[in-house]
Amino acid sequence: MIRLLQAALLFRVRTKPATPSVHRAWVEINLNHLEHNLLALKQALPSRCLIMAVVKANAYGHGSAPVAQFLNRIGVNHFAVAEIEEGIELRKHGVKGEILILSYTSPGRVHDLSRYRLTQTIVSAEHGQALNQCGRKLKVHVKIDTGMNRLGEPYVNIQAIRSCYEYEHLHVTGTFSHLSVSDRVEPEQTAFTNMQVDRFMNVIQQIKAAGHNPGDIHIQSSYGILNYPMIDCDLARPGIALYGLLSKEDDLNLMQVKLRPALSLKATVAQVKDVRAHCPIGYGHKFIPSHDIRIAALTIGYADGVPKTLADRGGYVLIRGQRARIVGNICMDQLMVDVTSIEGVEHGDTATLIGQDGAEVITACQFAKRCGTVTNEIVSRIGSRVARVYTS
Repeated sequence: MIRLLQAALLFRVRTKPATPSVHRAWVEINLNHLEHNLLALKQALPSRCLIMAVVKANAYGHGSAPVAQFLNRIGVNHFAVAEIEEGIELRKHGVKGEILILSYTSPGRVHDLSRYRLTQTIVSAEHGQALNQCGRKLKVHVKIDTGMNRLGEPYVNIQAIRSCYEYEHLHVTGTFSHLSVSDRVEPEQTAFTNMQVDRFMNVIQQIKAAGHNPGDIHIQSSYGILNYPMIDCDLARPGIALYGLLSKEDDLNLMQVKLRPALSLKATVAQVKDVRAHCPIGYGHKFIPSHDIRIAALTIGYADGVPKTLADRGGYVLIRGQRARIVGNICMDQLMVDVTSIEGVEHGDTATLIGQDGAEVITACQFAKRCGTVTNEIVSRIGSRVARVYTS
């Protein structure tokens, strides 16, 4: 009963946040958009291919437990996280199905892997041997390095790869690799991606020829789905695209999958004040207005995930459907914006850093480009102090 009450509170549907909001800073996650993206990505893939939802890094800032719970409710039963604590957190919130840890886990954590029914990636034959020696029954996926040169047993080490399927205590339920340039579709990058796929499929055939079952095979993440959907695998692992985003504003999407951003980032106007000309604003006196100015202080800062570089690169927010330029240094907990030309701004107003306000929109891609990084970094660094509000 307690769990049901908790779930009901967690998924309480609100058409829009209260005005003024009870939160100092918050993200709104549109669950309808999340479901739309899931279905759009599924439709791009072969019919037999299932979705393994990547919910690492707090589901790219969207909230891993609520997102995974919602996806569970609409039929997703495969999830991927980066490390063991993320997997444990999902289990503690009642998430069912397979939870794959994509990265290395120390053999010293086999008790937790078993207790929470987590599936561990074998990142090398040596890693697999160490896990097996612990003597606990574990489900594992075998990672093959087909050219990214990060994690995985190199594809040429066939004997070492085969050994991963022969361990007494390890039950292989999947085999996978990772495409390193699937976000690019120029001839050179396409040729490299196709070479990686060929290497992977050749390894799978050799595994089968040796009498082993590779389990569910998967190699596509978001851009592998968007640009190479014809690859025939059992699973696909959308991350950033599941949340309706691309890593960069100018990235191609050959399938023209229509994605809908699920996340908006907002903060509250804490105070509005008039500042006389030549009076410095903020730390370091970085901004000194040449004329009288009206400033709004917002309840969000770099400790919440807003990069300090945003102020240096012409960053702005939306208030009352208009642009308000960030002025002065972004602080740990606040930032200041110029609202001189915006009529009627007052304490309690909502400022939008990512999202739409009236006819104006700031996309996560635009935000990231202005900060000189990728969308993945911006949304995944949104801090734990920022409330998550789930809407439908």
